[in-house]
Amino acid sequence: MGITPVVVHIDEQRLVLALEQAAKQLDSGASEITVDFSSVRRLDSSLVRRMEELAHCENGAKVVLRGVNVHVYKTLKLLKLTNRFVFVS
Repeated sequence: MGITPVVVHIDEQRLVLALEQAAKQLDSGASEITVDFSSVRRLDSSLVRRMEELAHCENGAKVVLRGVNVHVYKTLKLLKLTNRFVFVS
């Protein structure tokens, strides 16, 4: 079985919806998903909840976060979620 990479671009106006789309891609069997966080400046509670759901995906898929800024990274670090994701510039 080959790798099926999926890229999800996050629009700051529809953050939660985009992460729900990413979760659906993982549920449908994607083995790797890249989520572009370059437009995300901060995390609110609903976005954190979706990030936790992505982090605890049980199918062993690789979740790559692209373009995460320092403030978002620090928030994920405080929540002990950074070891569940791969970060790229």
